[in-house]
Amino acid sequence: MNLKFHLLFRIVLIAVACLIATAAYVLYQTDRQARQQAVISADSLSRQLIMQLWRIDAGSGEIQRFPDFDLWKQTGSVPGLCVRFLSVNNEPVRSLCNGSSVSAPTWPDAFASAYRLVFNPGLDVWRQIVFNGRRYGALVIAPSAEMEMADAWNNIQNLIGFSAVTVPAICVLVYLSISRILRPARLIVDGLARMATGDLSVRLPNFEVAEWQLTATAINRLAVAQEQLLAERGKLAVRLMTVQEEERRYLARELHDEFGQCLAAISAVAASITQSAEQDCPALVPEARQITRITGHIMAGVRGLLLRLRPFESGEPGLAANLNSLTANWNVHCGGKTRYRLIIDGACEQLPEPLPVTVFRIVQECLTNAAKHANAANVTVTLTRSADSLMLIIEDDGVASQLPFAKNCGIGLPGIRERIMALAGRMNLTIAEPHGLIIQIQLPIRPAEVLQ
Repeated sequence: MNLKFHLLFRIVLIAVACLIATAAYVLYQTDRQARQQAVISADSLSRQLIMQLWRIDAGSGEIQRFPDFDLWKQTGSVPGLCVRFLSVNNEPVRSLCNGSSVSAPTWPDAFASAYRLVFNPGLDVWRQIVFNGRRYGALVIAPSAEMEMADAWNNIQNLIGFSAVTVPAICVLVYLSISRILRPARLIVDGLARMATGDLSVRLPNFEVAEWQLTATAINRLAVAQEQLLAERGKLAVRLMTVQEEERRYLARELHDEFGQCLAAISAVAASITQSAEQDCPALVPEARQITRITGHIMAGVRGLLLRLRPFESGEPGLAANLNSLTANWNVHCGGKTRYRLIIDGACEQLPEPLPVTVFRIVQECLTNAAKHANAANVTVTLTRSADSLMLIIEDDGVASQLPFAKNCGIGLPGIRERIMALAGRMNLTIAEPHGLIIQIQLPIRPAEVLQ
């Protein structure tokens, strides 16, 4: 759920709970007020009756007019109250009701039932009238339950009307405030999404809210640390590639100088043995020629190893010549089963190290993968140089039909990706139509000292 709507939902729930609590308090106060009015009226009228008895006892009043409710009715009568005076035998002597009837109930029956169940309105209030130790009767104040429920229902209606205006207004104001406060969250999420794609140059702006500012500061520091870490990792990867090329150069030199000379000597000795055997011992000729064939096979294998291990020099014969030689060798090796094409657009000779070696090794690995796994009829290598970058595209029409590949497919993508990341490049894999693999690699052209 969206955070703003989640908070609004919580606010509405709290508002409903507050409304219910307030309604309960209003109903309680209505019942309490009605009971207090009945008690106050009973106390006031009982005092008036005592005063009447005092005047009668003093000779200034008439016993026939007792109890007289006129003074109470004129001074402090409360609408909805019924007054009864009972004799000592609990027989009604006089009664008076003041506005105790309600024209027509406007409240629902459920409200009336619930109110009667909880508060029990209309309870009588009794006061015994005693003067000079003599009991004259009892005063009974009976409040109107209908009047009390009418007041309670009016109070509830007013509360609901007030809440119907204030709660939506509060929700709108809270929504606007939350939207303004949470606005930095979208910027932070967008910044993190860009960082997830590899764009560590993004920096979050300053925010007014302290918590958002702390979050933005932490993310910016993380981006700086990641940039430094990736830069150091790239330099280390470049150094490792340089060491790897030096090791390959050393192995190629040893194979050529030591192993190659030994094979050449064996081949020469085998040729000499063959010539001598043809004259002195013809039976040894087949074995001598077998030695020559085996030696030739080993020398061919060594030449293949030298082709992969020999140092790549960017000056002579150059990247373009080496790539042409590489694709030509693959065309010869495949015997027409797969056609390898090379397209070069732009001057690719004067490139800073280690770009030439990296491009050559990537193409070498991709062509090897295509030969082993693609089962393609056509493989095209396109190298385009712009002012500040190299675009390398290797496309085949092989059997690849979906991405991603299995982790154990063995096509050498991790090694290629490491080389590309070391030079701050990007690689993208897509499926060709109707099938086949397209590898797009972009490498920035930067001075050699920047990469070291």
